[in-house]
Amino acid sequence: MGMRSVLSPVFCPLSSEPRRAFLAAALALLAPLARAREVAYPAVRPRELVFPRDHGSHPEYRTEWWYVTGWVRDDRGNDFGIQVTFFRNRPGVAEESASAFAPRELLFAHAALADPRHGRLRHDQRARRAGFGLAQAAQGTTDVRIDDWWLRLEGDVYRTSIAARDFSLALSFRPTQPILLQGERGYSRKGPDPAQASYYYSRPHLAVEGTLGADGRTVRVTGKAWLDHEWSSEVLSADAAGWDWVGVNLADGGALMAFRIRARSGETLWAGGTLREAGGRVRALAPGDVAFRPARHWRSPRTGVEYPVAFALRAGTLDLVLEPLIDDQELDSRASVGTVYWEGAVRALAAGREVGRGYLELSGYWRPLRI
Repeated sequence: MGMRSVLSPVFCPLSSEPRRAFLAAALALLAPLARAREVAYPAVRPRELVFPRDHGSHPEYRTEWWYVTGWVRDDRGNDFGIQVTFFRNRPGVAEESASAFAPRELLFAHAALADPRHGRLRHDQRARRAGFGLAQAAQGTTDVRIDDWWLRLEGDVYRTSIAARDFSLALSFRPTQPILLQGERGYSRKGPDPAQASYYYSRPHLAVEGTLGADGRTVRVTGKAWLDHEWSSEVLSADAAGWDWVGVNLADGGALMAFRIRARSGETLWAGGTLREAGGRVRALAPGDVAFRPARHWRSPRTGVEYPVAFALRAGTLDLVLEPLIDDQELDSRASVGTVYWEGAVRALAAGREVGRGYLELSGYWRPLRI
């Protein structure tokens, strides 16, 4: 029964706890199979990123994601945080099979809406095997979808449509600034070994407009967003437990990405980032340029996990305080990618004044990531 289900054209819909538990178990089974096959994934080395080609999928690599986060506001002045992420994974299973049912590529999607009036994160998730016209990650341009969830680049504008369990998003994201290459011209180190790296670029200060629906109402919204596209074949250091990451659209037109990889001891194993100043000058941040210091913690009433939801952040010449839109922005993705993490809208403050808005991601606090 298990193998028949794993080789079905799509994963079971995520509509009941038994099905969610099965999906998590099926994904857990794929990981050791992939390791046993010893798939030769391409190495990540410094190279020039080429557009529009690199906006699309890179199916030969192990993992890839397109990640859009932002702050939007309705005509009543209500603020919301929005997040849409599509993941692609090459598990290395049955790649020699001629069957269309072989799980050569897996696709996952997360979507979330943070609303202070609701008090906690609304979120939903999807998981499918690529193919059969139901799920795809196209090459050559951004065009990823699972059923009726999709994110694509049309001309120079990104658009997404998400019909989740208790909310909906229909949004466009128009670039207002050049692409921001992370790390060394898009080659982003993630550890002391140069092989621990990814290809990574961002689109900060995207102009957002569209609609969101929740609680029986659909409202028009506008705002600003941030898009990340990242792909890699490498795994983190064996001592890594998870990471803290933030992307901030600064009010002066600048943009900041900063992260740290945490060791299992809690110490910082690696750190980095990129700062684009208001005038356009871009500075890559070395490990010594970035420091995350937890300022306040919140414990989830559902999982019992404690997260540092507020930080004092030093990033190059910037000293910021990150404060969440709401504390409860925990995302339980055990039904798709198999982990629990915190991902939410934050304000960036300097000397008590708001100087930017962005998103903070906290992974590996539930249990160390195995990636």
